[in-house]
Amino acid sequence: MIAPLTPRNNQPPEEPQHPFAAPAAGGSPADPGAYASHRPSEDDGSPDHLPDHARELRESAVIALAVAVSGALLGVLWAWLAPHVPLIADSKSVYLKNTEGEEAIGADSVFVLLAIGFGLLSAGVVFFFRRRGGIPLVVALAVGGVLGAILAWQLGMWLGPTEDVVAHAEQVGPGVPFDSPLRLGAKGALLAWPITSMLAQLLLTALFAPHDPEPTARVVPDWSGHHQQNPPQPD
Repeated sequence: MIAPLTPRNNQPPEEPQHPFAAPAAGGSPADPGAYASHRPSEDDGSPDHLPDHARELRESAVIALAVAVSGALLGVLWAWLAPHVPLIADSKSVYLKNTEGEEAIGADSVFVLLAIGFGLLSAGVVFFFRRRGGIPLVVALAVGGVLGAILAWQLGMWLGPTEDVVAHAEQVGPGVPFDSPLRLGAKGALLAWPITSMLAQLLLTALFAPHDPEPTARVVPDWSGHHQQNPPQPD
């Protein structure tokens, strides 16, 4: 009688694996199971993948402060370049020397033009150092522009002729022309700087800022065999 053959080491023979069965965990990357066991996580929560909002807020605060302080230069230029309204006085009251003069409108126009220039300049400088842009950066430019325009307005009036028209008229004497205080008639001119800087920043960001690459979908091969179709049978 011949003894039945048994596998080596008294181990039962391995059963053939079904071609569509799930692969064992820890398979090699060449196996189909490697896509499931070695696929990286979409959101691993590492600090490298999280935006540093605190750093962006700090930088935005510094930018807003720097833009606001630069309003002092705008105030000096406005007091220097703006036309002044000439006045003249007699023994009783003070009058406009030129009743049809446009010096008051000219002062507002000079302020608006200077504010637009400062808005473009501030947006260009900020974009040169921070090309990636962002909402905090736009808000910083807007806030800094408003504060800078207010500072320029107040400083320009302070650097201009005195506010005490009566004392000034008594000082120069009757019939002698003198300049009126520098005033900003249209308060809406204070918005020229922030609006210009915001629009310029958004335009520069849209045209020249580096854009994030579009995420590519991860291709996972289909090993289930459902995509295979039965070949047509010959007639």
